[in-house]
Amino acid sequence: MRHGSIPGARGRVRPLSLLGDPVLGEPCEEVTDFGPELARLVEDMFATMYAAQGVGLAANQVGVPLRVFVYDCPDDEDVRHLGHVVNPRLVEADGIVLRGPEGCLSLPGLEAGTERHDHAVVEGLTMTGEPVTVHGTGFFARCLQHECDHLEGRVYADRVTGWRRRRLLRQVTRAPWHRVVSPPA
Repeated sequence: MRHGSIPGARGRVRPLSLLGDPVLGEPCEEVTDFGPELARLVEDMFATMYAAQGVGLAANQVGVPLRVFVYDCPDDEDVRHLGHVVNPRLVEADGIVLRGPEGCLSLPGLEAGTERHDHAVVEGLTMTGEPVTVHGTGFFARCLQHECDHLEGRVYADRVTGWRRRRLLRQVTRAPWHRVVSPPA
């Protein structure tokens, strides 16, 4: 991205993968090609995230099983964090564990109390292959952990337990976007 350009301004909005889509349940592949296709994917992911009014988006949420996520997310002090990470690794998730409301663009309209660490560090690369380290606290740390989970084939619902999980799964079955998915044979 050129300095001063708005992320996603040249991107196109892609359809979102919803809970039940197989691409959300499989670990994503490492990115090996840092060319124009990757830059286009990142632009499209920003455009899609903004159109859906999200704060983060992983590539598999637009049907692309690559290890990439974008974010435009505040922390608890309302400081805006904006960027993307290719081939991210969650290298630290520590501090106190907080249960807070968590939602997901792949489970539209739903949220559940989900436990996350209040500090996270992600290392990876930019779309041009430059090393990047992202530090997050509070809500932004939650976002980083959430997006890294997506790239491992997990959604926040996988972390919810007990009555919260039962309530969330009932809400999923009643959601207008839900469709019955047959279990693998």
